[in-house]
Amino acid sequence: MDFEFFIVSIMFGFGLAMDAFSVSLANGMNEKRMKFGRMCTVAGVFAFFQALMPLLGWVAVHTILEYFHGFSKFIPYIALVLLAYIGGKMIYEGIKKDCDCDDCAVGFAGLIVQGIATSIDALSVGLDIGEYNFIEALVCAVVIAIVTFIICMFGVYAGKKFGNMLSNKATVFGGVILVCIGIYIFVKGILGI
Repeated sequence: MDFEFFIVSIMFGFGLAMDAFSVSLANGMNEKRMKFGRMCTVAGVFAFFQALMPLLGWVAVHTILEYFHGFSKFIPYIALVLLAYIGGKMIYEGIKKDCDCDDCAVGFAGLIVQGIATSIDALSVGLDIGEYNFIEALVCAVVIAIVTFIICMFGVYAGKKFGNMLSNKATVFGGVILVCIGIYIFVKGILGI
């Protein structure tokens, strides 16, 4: 592992963390009084899944590649359904009641779904790191996790600040962001961009 290896891993982290950053921003807007521990949980869940998916992709490359290619065509659909569901629920709750409190916070199960939905496309990174040995793949995943964690902490913090400025509209806006990310992942996956 040389300097270039770490630069590539950091770039993977930045590229993969953009969806998670947007969802973290939406979560911060949705939960304006989020405590530091909860912020770490949000960022940690995204970091975990952003690291796990490339490792699962690496394992698929080294074991069941033919099955992985068959599954990869469903990734855009899965991400769209999961993010549209969570985003739609946030929009509904934001419209249904004027939510100026933290009772609109996404629960842990919802956070896990967000983590999976925003990281499922990272499975394809397993193809890119397929030539790495296991230790290199693991180190790359750890670097991705660290970068994702930092970016998502910033996203949650920024979301809290914007959430305070947007007041009751933050829940609706956060839901719209999630639905848009789902559509973006779907279109990107279908068109092969």
